[in-house]
Amino acid sequence: MASPHGILNGTEIKVYDDTKLIAYATSGTLSVNQATRETTNRDSGGWKTTIEGNREFSVSLDGMYAWAKADGSSIKNADYLYDKYIRTTNPLTIAFGTIDGQSDDVKYYGTARLVSLSITGSTEESATFSASFEGAGELVYEQS
Repeated sequence: MASPHGILNGTEIKVYDDTKLIAYATSGTLSVNQATRETTNRDSGGWKTTIEGNREFSVSLDGMYAWAKADGSSIKNADYLYDKYIRTTNPLTIAFGTIDGQSDDVKYYGTARLVSLSITGSTEESATFSASFEGAGELVYEQS
């Protein structure tokens, strides 16, 4: 993921199910949130005070809906996500970044559950899908 100009190309960021690339994704977003707990008291001088609370993460992606690659082999896609995670309710290990073995690879990963999946198709347009995942534990940062 290293860039000679120091700016990451968004195409290099991919979403994986464990080590399997979720195919034909056109965009992906990783969101990390830190909740706060209020600690305001009589000694706060009328100012609200807080400390850290729970952290959470989510991943969303949009992609091209397809059943097969150009060579005819099957791919991991919306149907795969539906079968594996909506019907079975199993969590998955989701990685956001790259795991292609290059130096300076960066990824965030953790256990997550698929919480929404939608497929959209318009007349004479490419069909697309959107999926959202909610973290089910710690988000880990790793750089190789």
